[in-house]
Amino acid sequence: MASHLQLLLFLFLLTINRLSSAQTTAFHGDFLLTIAKDPQTLQYTTQLLIGTPPLPTKLVVHFSGQSLWLNCAQPSSSRQLVRHGSLPCLMAKSGGQTPIAPPTICDIHQENPITGSTNFGDLAEDIVTIVDGNGPVVTVDRFLFSCSPEYLLKGLATSAKGVLGFGRSKIAFQSQAVNNFDISRKFTVCLSSSEGFIISGTASGISKSLSYTPLTSTHGPDGYYVNVKSIKINGRRLALHDGGQGQGQGQPIRGVEISTVVPYTTMKTPIYKIFTKAYVNAASSMNMTMVTPVAPFGVCFSSQESVPEIELVLQSELVKWKVQRRNSMVQVSDAVMCLGFVDGGLDTSGSVVLGGYQLEDHILEFNLGTGMMGFSPSLLIQGNSCSNMKKGFVRSARDRV
Repeated sequence: MASHLQLLLFLFLLTINRLSSAQTTAFHGDFLLTIAKDPQTLQYTTQLLIGTPPLPTKLVVHFSGQSLWLNCAQPSSSRQLVRHGSLPCLMAKSGGQTPIAPPTICDIHQENPITGSTNFGDLAEDIVTIVDGNGPVVTVDRFLFSCSPEYLLKGLATSAKGVLGFGRSKIAFQSQAVNNFDISRKFTVCLSSSEGFIISGTASGISKSLSYTPLTSTHGPDGYYVNVKSIKINGRRLALHDGGQGQGQGQPIRGVEISTVVPYTTMKTPIYKIFTKAYVNAASSMNMTMVTPVAPFGVCFSSQESVPEIELVLQSELVKWKVQRRNSMVQVSDAVMCLGFVDGGLDTSGSVVLGGYQLEDHILEFNLGTGMMGFSPSLLIQGNSCSNMKKGFVRSARDRV
């Protein structure tokens, strides 16, 4: 009886110790990941320390990804495979695909978002540590992820070992962060051409400056989608359709995906043609000179400062996402700039995917509790940037430690 009580007391103290450790290392109740942009692939990456010994592991950030998956070629003495039928396995497979023959080790579906390659990988758990330069350290002792074959890394940024998913599954990064720490069910993103960040939990002082629009799950539970009521160029609304069911002037574009793995906003061909035709007309009225297109773009101009303004009207005329010059034009040379929207063809899964370039230097808040997305105007027009904000957050965290 005494030994039984001693065991219970030991387990209780161990649990308290882990919870206390987790909360004292959190970033003011939340924590921050540094996000860098790979100049060759234009993918956004972050780094975690994984395993024993802790190895720096570069990962591609994927909003719609349902888990962390990585190539497990490097050994780790603390890594453990998860058995099929266990509680973590059932949680990981919730709503996911299952192999035809259930194995002894839990296998979960994983996908390379760049190439579209898929595979089933062994579910594992290991120590994962988040270190942000001079900021605080956050450690999860039993973080769930899947092990991938090396071929699945094809197309990822140089030296990337896998993908860090922020989707809505129970083992996506944000879900595991919420389960392990006392943080709210939201995360804040600020992408940059240099150094941005993701804050898990509530980013103090940011929400007051945001406009909000509902997230929709109509196009599936994996990623983050919003409805766009209309698109305007220099204040003129476009009458859009996708070549199938007419999307007349009063109909929204449903299920516009917010993506970190698509470099530039991609539009289904019929929408792209209407959009670029209207943009060229607006540019002509501003005496802009068209030049030979530079791939992958279809519309390019001689460089100049003033360009047409693009507005995405969300649930009402009061809620608009304005795409300023920095997020609409890509400077391909000193003399040439191109409209940073590309033709996605006819076989794309959605009508429009809002790509990383259009997201840069905007604050995005994904609130999984309320089902809303908050977004800011371009920070650049306020004389700020994601990179500057990130430095401020880390400095503030260092002062509190």
